[in-house]
Amino acid sequence: MTLPSQISEKLAALGVRLGDVEEKFVRGAGPGGQKINKTSSTVWLRHGPTGTEVRCQRERSQTANRELAWAELVEKLSEQRRRAAQAVVSVREAERRRTRQKSRGQKLRMIQAKKHRAKHKSRRGRVGGEE
Repeated sequence: MTLPSQISEKLAALGVRLGDVEEKFVRGAGPGGQKINKTSSTVWLRHGPTGTEVRCQRERSQTANRELAWAELVEKLSEQRRRAAQAVVSVREAERRRTRQKSRGQKLRMIQAKKHRAKHKSRRGRVGGEE
């Protein structure tokens, strides 16, 4: 069985090799009665390097379930890639915000706060009273 060209192209773009994906046809579960219990129309896919698993039994046909499962696997893997890229960008942005120079307004507010705190602390007396 071959995969549709769209799915093959998406897998190639993600850098996923077909050999990395384990494919099994298993018996379904849930409602459906005797037909579900007798046929192995459920498709189970597992991408080895990432451990991502997909199980599909939406349709009665094994072929249709296979295409749906591969499409779902491609979507999950691309979402994982997007999240990883987003995490890298957010770490870089957080570092940039943390290390950038303060504006004049920020510096003035910081100095005023420090002066206010110093004045507050200077009013304190010695602990223990008069000797």
